[in-house]
Amino acid sequence: MTLLAIPFPVIDPVLLSLGPIQIHWYAIAYIVGILLAWFYTKRLANKASLWPKETSPMSAIALDDFVLWATLGIILGGRLGYVLFYNLDAYLANPGQIFAVWNGGMAFHGGFLGVTLAMILFAYKRSVPILSMFDLVAMAAPIGLLFGRIANFINSELWGRTTDMPWGIIFPNGGPEPRHPSQLYEAALEGLLMFILLRILSHSTLALKKPGTVAGTFAILYGIFRSLIELVRVPDVQLGYLSFGTTMGMWLSAPMVLAGILMILYAQRKSSGSVNS
Repeated sequence: MTLLAIPFPVIDPVLLSLGPIQIHWYAIAYIVGILLAWFYTKRLANKASLWPKETSPMSAIALDDFVLWATLGIILGGRLGYVLFYNLDAYLANPGQIFAVWNGGMAFHGGFLGVTLAMILFAYKRSVPILSMFDLVAMAAPIGLLFGRIANFINSELWGRTTDMPWGIIFPNGGPEPRHPSQLYEAALEGLLMFILLRILSHSTLALKKPGTVAGTFAILYGIFRSLIELVRVPDVQLGYLSFGTTMGMWLSAPMVLAGILMILYAQRKSSGSVNS
C-alpha cells in the first residue's frame, strides 16, 4: 500500500433516516440533477436566438410536462438496462428483484434509451421538432451525469483498478490497495467538461441552429469519455472483462459514437440543403 494513498472520506450513503424511511444521497443526486437540468433547458428554450428561424422548439409549459416523461425514461430505462445488459441471469432466477431499485443497479445506456424513447413519443404527441428536442435535452444531460457520478463515489461503488498514483483512494469495500477514483474521473469528463464543451458549441458556434449537431456531439463525447474511463474502471464482477480486454461499457458506448457521427452528418447535410434551397 502506497504512503500517498488517500483514505476514503467518511460519508454516510444515507443522508437522513426517519424511522424505517431512509433518504440516500443517490436519490438526492437524481432529484437535484433533474431539477437543475429542467431549469437549464427552460433558460435555453427561452433564448430564441439560439434556435433555427429564431424560434424556440418547446414552450415552457411543454418542458414542464416533459419532466415527468424524462424522469420515467431515466428510471425505467436505467433499471431495465441494468437488468438486461449487466445481470440478466440473476434477475431471471429472482424476477421479484427487478423492481427492488433501492438495492441499486442502474445503467446509463438504459437510461439513455429510455429518455430517447420518451423524447420520440413526446415530440410526436406535442408536435415538437425532434432533432431540436434531442439537442435541448443533450445540453442538460451532463448535469445529471455530474451528480450521478458523485453519488457513485459517495456510495463507494464503480471504483477503478489499483493504482500507485498519489490520488489513489482506499475504498472501504475495495480492499487495502488504493484505486483510481473512476467515479470522479467520469464526473469531471462526462459531467463538467462535456457541459462546458456543449455550451461553447451552442453559444459560440450557434450549433443549435443545425438540429442534431449538439445531440450527435453529446453521443460521441460520452462514448469516447466512457470508453477511456473503462480502461481504469473495474467492470461489474458478474461480467468481468469481455473479448480482448473490453468491457460492457465499451461495447454499449460504441453504437453511441457511430449514431452521433451519423446524426452530425445528417444535420450538416440538412442544413446545407436548406441554405442552398
